[in-house]
Amino acid sequence: MVLLEFGDVDAYVRAEEGLGRRLTLHEVISLEFSTVTAPLPEVVAWVVENVRVRQGFRELVERFRPLIVSSGFHELIEPVLAREGVEAELLANRLDPRPDGWRVVWRDEAACAVCGEACKRSALPADGGVVYVGDGYSDRCAALAAERVFARDGLASYLESAGVPYETFSDFFDLANALGAPVR
Repeated sequence: MVLLEFGDVDAYVRAEEGLGRRLTLHEVISLEFSTVTAPLPEVVAWVVENVRVRQGFRELVERFRPLIVSSGFHELIEPVLAREGVEAELLANRLDPRPDGWRVVWRDEAACAVCGEACKRSALPADGGVVYVGDGYSDRCAALAAERVFARDGLASYLESAGVPYETFSDFFDLANALGAPVR
């Protein structure tokens, strides 16, 4: 949403078309956010006003205390969590919001032994037993390492085509119910 509102839409479309083909996820995100030149406080105010969180998120976090691993940015995620009254452990990237284009400060740049890119898998606990919830490209490798996966959108399509089992969800109330701890 930030890229479509504040970035170069043509650059965004070109970068997305290259994702997984000629560009890594880090390259795509770097290219896309380098086109954002708006001041961070302006973007944060817009995000807080416009970004919506799926129903049941606050209740799910209160019940399960999940680790949130995001390819997004602390500077944009934390204000939304605060608006929602959610306190959660967050692993995400950082921004260097320069007037000539934002720069990404990566949380982790180590290449994964499985997918060959810096990915979310390194954030998962080594002892297993992971329930993973995701919806996009950046969730693929980590989802493959999880014991149980809840997926939607692009991640669900990917897992379906790979023949990997997953469960669907529409909101976080669905997820809590599937985990056996209704939060409604």
